[in-house]
Amino acid sequence: MKKFFSILFSLLIIAAIGAAIYFRPQFFQRQIDKIQGMYYVYKGDKYLKRQKLQKAIEYYNRALELYPGHYGAWYNLGNLYVVYEDYYSAVDAYEKAFEYNPKMIIARMNYGIVSAEKLGDFDGAINQYDEIIKTKRHLLSIPFVYSNRKSYKANKGLAYYNKGVAYKQKSIYLNDEYEMRRQYLLKALNAYKEACKILKKDYDARYNLALTYHLLGDYHDAGMAYCKAIELAPMNYEAHYNLAILLRHLKYYKESLEELEKATTLITNSGSNTNRQRYVFDVMNDVTRTILANSQNDIVDKILDEDKEKSEEQTKTVTYVNGKIVLTQELDDAIIKNFKVCGSKEIFEEEIDGDYNEYDDVRYGVHVPGVE
Repeated sequence: MKKFFSILFSLLIIAAIGAAIYFRPQFFQRQIDKIQGMYYVYKGDKYLKRQKLQKAIEYYNRALELYPGHYGAWYNLGNLYVVYEDYYSAVDAYEKAFEYNPKMIIARMNYGIVSAEKLGDFDGAINQYDEIIKTKRHLLSIPFVYSNRKSYKANKGLAYYNKGVAYKQKSIYLNDEYEMRRQYLLKALNAYKEACKILKKDYDARYNLALTYHLLGDYHDAGMAYCKAIELAPMNYEAHYNLAILLRHLKYYKESLEELEKATTLITNSGSNTNRQRYVFDVMNDVTRTILANSQNDIVDKILDEDKEKSEEQTKTVTYVNGKIVLTQELDDAIIKNFKVCGSKEIFEEEIDGDYNEYDDVRYGVHVPGVE
């Protein structure tokens, strides 16, 4: 009897499947295609891990013909197109990824970066960054085990930062439209402010905030933000250099020279662009000449004495072996401490007036990232 009911039950299942195929053939075919598509995604993932990129692209495309809703495959395909510099295909793939999964923040982020940096579509990029900022994610938290709160906030901070970059890039491409450039810079400024609230220890966010203040002519906030950026990442030359340019414009020549010396040291040791090195050296020489031209001998002697004392203080941390200097932890710490100190911070803690305008970035040699 049990065997009879078992056979009967199996026949009923087969009959049900047959009826489903007969009455809903399209639905059944979609399920078959989906299973086959998943298999091709699996093959694509395997080839991607083995760095066989063309084969991975081939399998992902075959998978998406059968199962177009696999947003992970679209995302991977977009990244592969970026590797081959096929940026239009990349943004199309990213768009498909977040079309099928609107909360796929990473696809929106990559779409924005490629659109702005490679295609010049700043508005398209800004739209996606705004979507990331507006996206409400379910905050998952398991005490002492896992929480996605930090990653959610970090993505939001990065979206604000990239939005600021896009607005600043838009301002650069406008030539004589002063007011429009200013409006874009103000929007960039607001985006960087929001980014800094979230990414409190991020050098790039703070540096770009300072740079935007600088371009808008707000010397006080520019100087303070440059100093903060230097405290966060003292071994990056850009903040030292632009702070020096700002100090030179404000006629604080000694302080400008100190920052230029740091920038020059960092550029020289980084193997950076030779033309940029030469330009920084020229600026430093110009500042040095200005100091000598505008100072009496006793003031010059005072500057030289202060430099000598600073050099002697640093020498105390040097260890010699067979007449050669050996870098020690104490010396490393001393060097970093020296670069980290923003000696001009007191200047900017007071209100500073100025008549700086957006074209001063050309006249005074401000270093805007991505613009040589």
